[in-house]
Amino acid sequence: MAETLVAPARGRAPARTESEGGRLDARKLGLFVLCLAAVFAYPFVDQALGWGRVGSFMSIFVFVILAMGLNVVVGYAGLLDLGYAAFFAIGAYTMAFLTSPGSVFVIQGLVPPVLQNFWVALVLSWFTAAAFGVLLGAPTLRLRGDYLAIVTLGFGEIVPNFFYNADGITNGTRGINPIGKPPTIELFGLSLGFGPTDQRNWYWLILLVGLLSLFLITRLYASRLGRAWQAVREDEIAAASMGVNLVRTKLWAFALGASFSGFAGSVYASAFQYVHPSQFEFSISVMVLSMVILGGIGNIYGVIAGGLLLASFDRILAEAMRDPIQRLGEAVGWDALAGHDITQDRLLVFGLALVLMMLLRPGGLFPNAQRRAELTPEDEDITVAETQTLYDLRAENEPALGERA
Repeated sequence: MAETLVAPARGRAPARTESEGGRLDARKLGLFVLCLAAVFAYPFVDQALGWGRVGSFMSIFVFVILAMGLNVVVGYAGLLDLGYAAFFAIGAYTMAFLTSPGSVFVIQGLVPPVLQNFWVALVLSWFTAAAFGVLLGAPTLRLRGDYLAIVTLGFGEIVPNFFYNADGITNGTRGINPIGKPPTIELFGLSLGFGPTDQRNWYWLILLVGLLSLFLITRLYASRLGRAWQAVREDEIAAASMGVNLVRTKLWAFALGASFSGFAGSVYASAFQYVHPSQFEFSISVMVLSMVILGGIGNIYGVIAGGLLLASFDRILAEAMRDPIQRLGEAVGWDALAGHDITQDRLLVFGLALVLMMLLRPGGLFPNAQRRAELTPEDEDITVAETQTLYDLRAENEPALGERA
């Protein structure tokens, strides 16, 4: 009973909404189904119009899964994780170790045939990343804020460097290729393969993995554990005094957040048939954190929107804007703009997006109801009190110079 209590937000008490793991009302359920149908049908539209963007959307969906997983740690439990790309790498390399013919474990016969199956390796990648999430969370249980961020940042730097230097296990800078793929699926008389030219099938598979992740995460948030995460996020001391087990709650947050990153990494490695340490650098953690902040910390659907926006810019829009911007530079005679490649500015755009969000909409594009209540006081008097500086308070409370005598 105690773990169901959540520290109240300042201002109005928000009702539980669909964006926080509750039930979808009919209107929003219809909108969700419509969007889902459009996403499922996209490969046919892409083929008809000759865009050739299915492969780009595959990687976009992988980053959306990463953002949903990071939202468990940062948005639900309030634990700042700057090394999230490490679990992405762990999931990808687990898939490679178990299924690649070039893996040292497969070559030496250390992997039983049953574990070389794609679906089995996918599940094991999920559990392996979760186990490493616990290993990271255990030493950081007494840390909060900046100190926790520094430790997770260090972990995020250690893992890719280990994969670089452990040449005898990971092939170092050569990477691992090829990687196991799902067997051909026979469905309604159709044969669905997963070869290099079957991007449409890969697209649907990654989308299904994302939907499964969404279902699991929303159910977790609506559970007893999800309410404990909220209590820890709001006030650890109050949560502990009400009976919430801080150790278990934080470890579950790290483990489950890492597990979805491992999920994404394993599918990513198999879909693109190559893993290399350079794919999991610190910039990936920054990019995923930017998605969470832009969409709205704690709102799973807002995080999906933020992930789609930033990943689409990174994978599609930046490249599409490059030629028009260069032509504009040539037209106005600006050589710097004419020779500039906007695809090199992605981190600049992510940083600018974070700065603007903190200044203009600190709750994100789609903040959840609780954060909206915290950031929007109930009346004008509370707004004035919260924005008043210490100097103004002292000036009001201190007597005038003539009155002191």
